Amino acid sequence: MAEQIHSLWGHLPLLVRANSKESVEYILQALWRTRHTGLDAADRQIFREILQLPNDSDIDPLLVCLRVLIRRCVYDNVSKDEMHKLFPAEVLSELQRLLTLLLQKFQKEWREDISKDQ
Repeated sequence: MAEQIHSLWGHLPLLVRANSKESVEYILQALWRTRHTGLDAADRQIFREILQLPNDSDIDPLLVCLRVLIRRCVYDNVSKDEMHKLFPAEVLSELQRLLTLLLQKFQKEWREDISKDQ
């Protein structure tokens, strides 16, 4: 299992294909919004366009990785100062910074959503 999680991190560089921070932000928000239902075909198509990926199957490992990050951020009560610890060393520092900023931005809102869900 640890090896599978380790290999998931290798898919994060696909986010570099997004042309803007806002595009990555959109992906994270959509993943959170669809946490109970899963992505529909329209969302998957938008993600593929944002990331310039030809096939649906190319995006699945990345989405799993992002959902793992989101869950850890929200459910593991990670402080803003410890957010960088969610990433192993092999994740590019620019991706770590971007994802850390975005996860910090939404963490409070997402935690509030969780408390409303209960």
